[in-house]
Amino acid sequence: MNYELRITNLDKIKRRKILLTLLFVVCSLLSFSQVTSEVDTTKIRIGEQINYKINVEADSTALVVFPEGQTFLPLEAVEATDVDTTRKDSRFKLSRIYKLTQFDSGSYTIPRQKIIIGEKPFFTDSLRVDVGTVEVDTTKQKLYDIKPIIEVEKSGSNWWKWLLGILAALALVAFLLWWFIWREKPLTEEEEIALLPPYDRAKLALKKLDDSQYLMRSEVKEYYSELTMIIRKYLDEKVYDRSLESTTDELINRLQLLKEGNQFPFTKETIHNLETILKRADLVKFAKSAPDTALIEMDRATIEKEIESVKAVLPEPTEEEKLLDQKYKEEQERRKKRRKIIITIAISLFLLIATFIGFGIKYGFEYVKDTIIGHESKELLEGEWVESAYGFPPVWIETPRVLKRVSLDSALTKEAQQNVKLTTFMYGTLLDIFSVTVNNTTVNLPPQQAQQQGEDEKPLFDLFQISEASIKGFEEKGATDIIVKRDQFITPNAAEGLKTYGTFSLKNPNQQQTLDAEYVMLLFSNQKNVLQQVIITWPQDDDYADKVVERILNSVELNPDEPEEEKKE
Repeated sequence: MNYELRITNLDKIKRRKILLTLLFVVCSLLSFSQVTSEVDTTKIRIGEQINYKINVEADSTALVVFPEGQTFLPLEAVEATDVDTTRKDSRFKLSRIYKLTQFDSGSYTIPRQKIIIGEKPFFTDSLRVDVGTVEVDTTKQKLYDIKPIIEVEKSGSNWWKWLLGILAALALVAFLLWWFIWREKPLTEEEEIALLPPYDRAKLALKKLDDSQYLMRSEVKEYYSELTMIIRKYLDEKVYDRSLESTTDELINRLQLLKEGNQFPFTKETIHNLETILKRADLVKFAKSAPDTALIEMDRATIEKEIESVKAVLPEPTEEEKLLDQKYKEEQERRKKRRKIIITIAISLFLLIATFIGFGIKYGFEYVKDTIIGHESKELLEGEWVESAYGFPPVWIETPRVLKRVSLDSALTKEAQQNVKLTTFMYGTLLDIFSVTVNNTTVNLPPQQAQQQGEDEKPLFDLFQISEASIKGFEEKGATDIIVKRDQFITPNAAEGLKTYGTFSLKNPNQQQTLDAEYVMLLFSNQKNVLQQVIITWPQDDDYADKVVERILNSVELNPDEPEEEKKE
């Protein structure tokens, strides 16, 4: 009885194990049957495309997440179609096609792709694809040399507007200086009269006196004042240089002495007539005497006659006197020209200083000084910036200069070159203090390792260790006193990475001086086999360089979930 009971219990246990095994197998089959993948071909030529299709069966309430971005490396995703949904009994069948390509010949493995259904991950099988070269018949198709790089001119900017404005301002200032200072202005009537010889001026003054209305208005005092002033000015210039301030008696005594000294052969009649008219004029001006019109006219005629008499006795100027007079005129011209130059320089300096102060108050004196003298960082900041994508997967970044591709394959061993794809784009170097570098490193894992890596959630790259290695690279290039700080960095499109920043000192071998600089290093590994790196160095205590770096950092974007073609659109 016990033996039969024992056999019955063993049969029950066996049946349970068999049922559990069958249940596990069925569940596994059901699980794997939910996700399948297929390709239209496994052999292509360089540049051709593969249609990689993923099929998923799921309940209508389940959330299905397909792979996005460049998850098919080493093959590149060119395009991803929209998800196609069809009903199959009580379930939905979802399909999506990815167009993949490769531009290097060889045998490649498409890694397992992760699909999330609900909250549970599923993986497709890895596939091997052969990429063959394209045979070229050189007997029919000629081969040509690679064309050289062509320098492309920068697109036009608004510099010409500033140039036109500056030229217009300079032209206006030059015109005003010429008009008010250097222009030969037409002479006024007084200036034309002043240029006449003393005799001609005296004759012209008598004529103007005749045309005056003094006598008609009975202004005898004014008439005699003008009449005596005419003869006194003539004598002051040609005979006695104190005739204007001398009294009548002093002037007559001086003329008498000049006559007796044989300096001027005046006649007694001339001296007598001048004395008579001058004393009568004194009586008119100070004693309110009022001679009749006939006497006034006679005095006017006598003055004109005596002007002629004085002119007749004046000696002709010698050659020496003529030369001195010519030198005097030339000296006057030089003084006049020197005065114009001094005024021009003074006005120009005043305008320059006033302009500098005005712009300095508005924009800051340091900014104005750097604009006039020039500042490398300021030119970078205010120049024409370039926004571009570098590497693949791309790093989108805006920089003041285009980053040029630099080959660093020689730094890798031949074995590493087969498994690692390194692309570097740079502007400047560490010795230039200001530099921008973008590095893209892609590791092509063997199929088994790629499959294992796909199942492992741990990233392939340790960003902290890579940051440490980069700092050691700074030291190898001569950087000293390196201060290191680290923080999280998030791009505008929410890509997360490690930010390493700080300061260092570097001795420039060309200038034999030590310069202080700052640096920032961004590290991203949003795809397991891809490392993206941005390194910027710039001078310390340079406000313009700080603004340049701030603008560059704000422009950094990665596209881990978006194909490059979509980004360009």
